Amino acid sequence: MRTVLVTGGTGYIGSHTCFYLMEQGYKVIVIDSLVNSSVKSLERIKDILKKNNNRDLISLEFFEGSLNNKEFVDYVFHQALNKGNKIDAVIHFAGFKSVKESVQNPYLYWQNNVIGTINLVSVMNKYICNKIVFSSSATIYNANNIDLISEKNEIGPINPYGNTKRANEIFLSDIYKSDKQKWGVINLRYFNPIGAHPSGLIGESPKGIPNNIFPIIMNIAFEKKQSLEVFGKDWPTKDGTCIRDYIHITDLAKGHIKALEFMKKKDSTNLCINLGTGKGTSVLELIRIFEDTNKLKLNYNFSSRRDGDAPIVVADNSLAKKILNWVPEKSISEMCKDGWNWKLKNPNGY
Repeated sequence: MRTVLVTGGTGYIGSHTCFYLMEQGYKVIVIDSLVNSSVKSLERIKDILKKNNNRDLISLEFFEGSLNNKEFVDYVFHQALNKGNKIDAVIHFAGFKSVKESVQNPYLYWQNNVIGTINLVSVMNKYICNKIVFSSSATIYNANNIDLISEKNEIGPINPYGNTKRANEIFLSDIYKSDKQKWGVINLRYFNPIGAHPSGLIGESPKGIPNNIFPIIMNIAFEKKQSLEVFGKDWPTKDGTCIRDYIHITDLAKGHIKALEFMKKKDSTNLCINLGTGKGTSVLELIRIFEDTNKLKLNYNFSSRRDGDAPIVVADNSLAKKILNWVPEKSISEMCKDGWNWKLKNPNGY
């Protein structure tokens, strides 16, 4: 396995994964529509490798386009084959990810996230590329009143975004079952990735208003104007605020390399695996750790609970440890330090 196609490779998780792929000696081909990301992230990856004296590891090709265009996807595979770089595996990140937007425009999410995946897998099959790591999400779980969520937990997405993630898992499972000796499928269910590469050169750069708490915290800390809105202080948790499983983006990215390495050894694979730390952090704890780590103060206020929020969402990551030999290494403090370093160096993103 030499050449890996990364869809959505200029995005937050995709770009960090591309870096670690190249650091491990893989040739990387990226497809991205650039709707919610910037190609500058790929240039920054090259800069990090050069600074680390790994210039010889830079093997990166970029194609701008959408998975909704099946002819475009076919062209990318055909070009790779013609250059002697047959695509051996795919890491599939491409997809829209705003829960709010998915509720407002479900058609857009089903078209982009599901039809795009069907097109991708169809072309993969044509070019005898039969190993895929899919970027799934913990949003597919029914997380009510459960301390640690395992892969056997009840499935119950509550919004169109989560529905599209689950639909893709089901589709990939059906593809696997159609020819078990040929296909390798690993669905990685993420919890809450935060932080940035320690260099401060790549990180989370959402276009428009961010949806996740960590970039909101960083914006408020940087601008020193607004106040963080904390939704609910009467949840059944130790301090009344929601608890989540935050994972350093670099640990998450490395999990994808572990998944590829596992599939190298197994001709037939169909797995769903959680990627989280197994440790919960409340909103107030995250605020205080961010403040203490970066020696600053955040303004925040409490408002009412949001519909659809669960009090506790924390991963049981024992399967990832056992099967992938993957163990998250970074602490919450390191996540806060690296995320703030990225923000200070890139106040407006890329």
